[in-house]
Amino acid sequence: MKKEIIINAAINEVRVAITEDGKLAEFFIELPEKVRYIGNVYLGKVSKIVPGINAAFIDIGINQDAFLHFSDVDESLEKSVFLEDDEEEGKIFDAKEEMPETSETPKENPPVTPKGKPKSNKGKNYKKQIDEGSAVALRKEKYQISNSNPNSKLAKFRTKRSGDVTINLEPGQLVLVQVIRESYHSKGMKVTTKVAIPGRYTVLLPFDNLLGVSRKVQSYVERRRLRTLAKSTLPEGYGGIIRTAAQGKSEDELRRDWNYLLDTWHSVEDKIEKFNQPSLVYQDLGLATSVVRDLFNADVSRLAVDSKKLYKEIAAYLNANSPHILEKVEYYTGDATIFEAFGIEKELQKTYKRTVSLPSGGDVVFDHAEAMTVVDVNSGRSKEEEQEKNAMRTNLEAALEVARQIRLRDIAGMVIIDFIDMSMESNRKKLYGEMLKFLSRDRARTVAYPLSQLGLMQITRQRINQNIEEKTSEICHVCNGTGRITSKAVLINTIELWLKGFRKKSREFKLILHVNPYIATYLTDGALSIASKLMLKYFVKINVQQNDSVPIDKFRIFSVRKEKEITNDYL
Repeated sequence: MKKEIIINAAINEVRVAITEDGKLAEFFIELPEKVRYIGNVYLGKVSKIVPGINAAFIDIGINQDAFLHFSDVDESLEKSVFLEDDEEEGKIFDAKEEMPETSETPKENPPVTPKGKPKSNKGKNYKKQIDEGSAVALRKEKYQISNSNPNSKLAKFRTKRSGDVTINLEPGQLVLVQVIRESYHSKGMKVTTKVAIPGRYTVLLPFDNLLGVSRKVQSYVERRRLRTLAKSTLPEGYGGIIRTAAQGKSEDELRRDWNYLLDTWHSVEDKIEKFNQPSLVYQDLGLATSVVRDLFNADVSRLAVDSKKLYKEIAAYLNANSPHILEKVEYYTGDATIFEAFGIEKELQKTYKRTVSLPSGGDVVFDHAEAMTVVDVNSGRSKEEEQEKNAMRTNLEAALEVARQIRLRDIAGMVIIDFIDMSMESNRKKLYGEMLKFLSRDRARTVAYPLSQLGLMQITRQRINQNIEEKTSEICHVCNGTGRITSKAVLINTIELWLKGFRKKSREFKLILHVNPYIATYLTDGALSIASKLMLKYFVKINVQQNDSVPIDKFRIFSVRKEKEITNDYL
């Protein structure tokens, strides 16, 4: 499969497209008003603990508190780590399965830094502060923070694996957290105390001594080599993940990556010591550079970018980390926009549409709710004489397109697909198998269930980022996101109810009615207009005025005598 990464930079946005065999497969966008928080590390403060939902809310210094589930706290004993891999980004792996080998035996010699000098006392001093009760981060047992109030009631929750677990959290406590899911709808960001600093080939786990290798590195000899190198490089008490991209890389390249992450973490420790309130202590790379770090590997044949600034940034990053693939990067200078030149712009327009056409004439319709996305599959005209064959053909086309659109639009949560009914069980099983195959290309964790008796297929997909619709659109101020507005008849009825209340309580006879131009035309149209009927019925003179600032489903009424708005006085 031929993969390419295309990056377009404009004044106020950066767009990244990933194509597979010339067809758009993934799309990312970075906008100035949509700040990217994924991967950032914050020194936060526990604002509230809610045992009923096994979670705490953490103030990280932004408008909305972050959500910390107890299972994402180190002391939960649920030994999992967050692994952002090049092809397994955002998946959760069981530590015992992924990291069977650990190094917990004390080393005889003191840890040595990349330059051969004794390791600084930053880590030891930091640990000492934590042991003394300086609430900086939740740790596993060796990094435990003693609770500042011994009489406070600690939070508890129950897991299948570990039974009852006590969480060392209390309101007002400082805690180090990392963002693992962006906010969406009314829900805040999700964070974890299991901090992981990603590099190009490795991921540093500052508070975990477990060491694991991505499952996609299948060679036992290579896995052993990578582990041995990591053990000899990492100081005591540090753990990490070796990513798929590390496979076959030289010792110098891997050591350089580990040492870069250690230096990065030491700078984070320096920042932590300076703060005593919610603050950002580590910011992940920008969109373009992070895509290069996580996805630009040997499978990618070309990376094209149309921004000189981004080209230099990417070249500098690769020159320091992977100089051997620098030749695949090119600076685009064509007359047409880079997305038009690569045929991406037309494909991209489909991601904003509610309806997507299928080759056989059918279509799929996407409708979004807060908790789920509903997809309806419709058949079109077909030359097939048998309904079953037509349904199967359309459903297979729909399965491919839905799997592609889910990945492209970054749709997460629950997805319900209403396929065309099929009577043959063999066809239903085949459709399910094909859907599993199509979904296997997705890097996010995705689970699909067989067709129900009603022809519905349920899919769940891991949520990490906001989907494309959330990033590129805003809630309509008129319909408030419902997609529908109050009809003219209902609005006129509301105005009449207002006049009825007004007539009972007031002796005024002159009013000014401000409405949207569309409604004003409706009110005044005809010889005996609706406005005229209202004036006759309620014995009041109404001066209807057009006002573009009034929403189409609202109205404002002013008193001529009092010279002020009285809309709310008679509702």
